[in-house]
Amino acid sequence: MKKTQATILIIDDQEEILIAGKLLLKRLFETIITCSNPKNIPEILLENEIDVVLMDMNFRTGYEDGKEGVFWLKEILLLKPKTKVILMTSYGSVETAVESLKLGAIDYLLKPWDNQKLIDLIKDAIKQHRKAKQIVEVKEKSLFVGRSSSMEKVYKITDKVAKTDANVLILGENGTGKSALAKSIHENSNRKTEQFIHVDLGALNENLFESELFGYAKGAFTDAKQDTIGRFEAANGGTIFLDEIGNIPLHLQAKLLQVIQNKEIIRLGESKSRKVDFRLITATNTNLEKAVEQGLFREDLYYRINAISVKMPNLNERKEDIIPLLHYFIEIYANKYEMDIPNINEEILNQLQHYEWNGNIRELQNRVERAIILAENDEITLENLGFDYFLPSTHSKNTNNLNEIEKQKIVERLLFFDGNITKTAEDLGISRASLYRKLEKYNISN
Repeated sequence: MKKTQATILIIDDQEEILIAGKLLLKRLFETIITCSNPKNIPEILLENEIDVVLMDMNFRTGYEDGKEGVFWLKEILLLKPKTKVILMTSYGSVETAVESLKLGAIDYLLKPWDNQKLIDLIKDAIKQHRKAKQIVEVKEKSLFVGRSSSMEKVYKITDKVAKTDANVLILGENGTGKSALAKSIHENSNRKTEQFIHVDLGALNENLFESELFGYAKGAFTDAKQDTIGRFEAANGGTIFLDEIGNIPLHLQAKLLQVIQNKEIIRLGESKSRKVDFRLITATNTNLEKAVEQGLFREDLYYRINAISVKMPNLNERKEDIIPLLHYFIEIYANKYEMDIPNINEEILNQLQHYEWNGNIRELQNRVERAIILAENDEITLENLGFDYFLPSTHSKNTNNLNEIEKQKIVERLLFFDGNITKTAEDLGISRASLYRKLEKYNISN
């Protein structure tokens, strides 16, 4: 039987469980790594490309509440968000199972396990991991689809800066591909064999800022069960990408500035400093110069992160790339869902080229995936793309008419969802930020 090319990590403090798991799984999967001490998890994750983690929820005798498993689940997903985790325990706990699933585990298994059930779970987890990786790769590769003049400027700058260690600030609207550009800079740098750590500061709880970025010592706070490295240490030797840096509260900016200047971190609960070697890339969709003027962003931090700045153009500034990107995503998602590549007529292509893509590449990608799923008779329609409010004969000269139709559709869906922005945006196939911009553009009150 041919083995599946995948790496499985088994974590359990019982040696017999590790042996049994390895004997069972090594017949079916290429690489099986075992770990008896959870303290070794960060090192293993950073040194290996793990597809699936199979982890016990209790590591100390007498502790059966599963809190250790929840703690290490959070740590795994912090370091490797796309890795799929299956938790196992000898003690059933519905509450802990629900909590772990909410946090990102994909399933919960009772020991002793059923062999076939375990194998099926792992196979399904591998498929989920591959799909998640594929979507990331699609997003990254889409950066290089199309050769508009505005993107040529981006390529020219980043080709020069990639080989240096200069701090880079990437500017641009949501959905323009800032994170893909950051990853591209890393992969073309001298640090490409080391870690690329992506931190979404916009999603980072202010209370967890220091512990997540700088790490913490055991006992630093109530749930600090182990010494834990932060994102800067995880990026040691590689690149750290701080996305949405404009969202950092003013009182935390001084701590970040100190780390960037001194290349040293102090873990929460410790007094000693640790040297870290990283290349810094940041990104934002906000106007940092204006934020500096308003006293919302430190001027010294702004100049520290802004050695080189790159402006990602929005999709409306690279109209000639819309159709190549459209065909790229059509092919990708047709392959993903194992469908024939559908047709799309010239009239629709013309309309799409003149549509205001306020959600940028992300909106185009999401609409194409929707269309591939909904298309019938190997033909993509405007309705498949979520544009059922377009006139079939709309061309660029009818922009005002098209805008009026769009406005009416937004008002209609807002009323339908009782003013719920999230549900309205999802129904229209755009981001919340794009919907807010449209509300402002059309002077629609909510």
